[in-house]
Amino acid sequence: MNDSERDISSSPEEQSSPTGDASPKVAPGTTDDDRFECRACGYTYDPNKGDPKNKIIAGTPFTVLPVTWKCPTCGAKKGAFTNVGTTASYGFKENQRYGFGVNTMSPGQKSLLIYGGLALGVIIFISLYTLN
Repeated sequence: MNDSERDISSSPEEQSSPTGDASPKVAPGTTDDDRFECRACGYTYDPNKGDPKNKIIAGTPFTVLPVTWKCPTCGAKKGAFTNVGTTASYGFKENQRYGFGVNTMSPGQKSLLIYGGLALGVIIFISLYTLN
């Protein structure tokens, strides 16, 4: 196949720019306020905070980050991130409806629930010593 046939058969989205960088593929429905979570370490890129470690200013959407940008925590490439939406919920968007509502809680709320339950169990256990 010669060069002219290759250019005709491929769509503009499949062709790379003259510098050799392919344009980032973004899912439809992605907004500038969407947060993206690293699948390797759990770091969440929040466009409202930016990335001070890599000198990315606040207000920079994930879709505008350079292709060479990497996770500031583990160094994973930009493609290792998943859109988790704009809400303050934690974890992946598709898992939010499972777990009796626990998946929509913040880490602090989950810790309070776990340690509160443990404290209640210890109190009940100790109260059994008062029985004759």
